[in-house]
Amino acid sequence: MTDDDVKDLFDLYEGLCRQALGGEVDVDRITSLFAAEFIGAAPQGVLAGRNDAQLGQAIAREYVHHRKVGTKEMRIRDLRVSPLDEYHCVAHVGWTAVYARDKAPDLPIDFEVHYFLQKLGDEPKIFGWVSGDAEALLKAHGII
Repeated sequence: MTDDDVKDLFDLYEGLCRQALGGEVDVDRITSLFAAEFIGAAPQGVLAGRNDAQLGQAIAREYVHHRKVGTKEMRIRDLRVSPLDEYHCVAHVGWTAVYARDKAPDLPIDFEVHYFLQKLGDEPKIFGWVSGDAEALLKAHGII
């Protein structure tokens, strides 16, 4: 897996996020970026799941929530790749989310997610991620 493979995946992911925040969630394309099974970890715990209809529904609900709290934009500000072997890497992605606020300037909030990727075929797939406490971050900035 090359750094360009990882960059291409996250360029696509960022574009799909932009589209979804605009109200057009391409669930099939977003879920195609994930492996058949995946894990996620955050301060709330660890989850394991399958790339199935339930994941698609969760993604659609998540973007409804993002729009409801005023998320206008999600952009990648930094991408660093840590290779593990020829098939796996960790992509350290620095995101900036921009939130609309009533009678105040837009508020950018930076956060980082560490994605685990595997490339067995033509394209890498996300099979896991580790993130911080998004809810606490939004509460600290008065978003929710």
